Amino acid sequence: MDRTTVEDAVFPDCPIRNILSRLCDKWSLLVIFTLDRAGRKAVRFKELQREIPDISQKMLTVTLRTLETDGYVTRTVYPEVPPRVEYALTQRTYSLLPHINALIGWAAENKDAIMEDRKKACPEEISGM
Repeated sequence: MDRTTVEDAVFPDCPIRNILSRLCDKWSLLVIFTLDRAGRKAVRFKELQREIPDISQKMLTVTLRTLETDGYVTRTVYPEVPPRVEYALTQRTYSLLPHINALIGWAAENKDAIMEDRKKACPEEISGM
């Protein structure tokens, strides 16, 4: 499913497929996590880009637009020269944060074991990196 799909064509009534396909892509949770680390203050685009150095400008733009479309992020444009644009989490996202933080905690607790399992299952892939 691409980022612009509004409804899953095969399973239109399945709430989890549609939500997870957009929220659990490569960048969305990381952008939400980064905005959360800023506290309850708005963050400018360039600040986000500095905090996530391996994301391209285009991908950050696409991710922020998707998060805004789904109501996870607000975008505020100030009529200044040059224009100032700030992003902040919405109340919907604050209600999601305990679940994201639980997932982050689980990942931290299990990372070493998962990496060991990967090495055992695919030693040639890990050593070739």
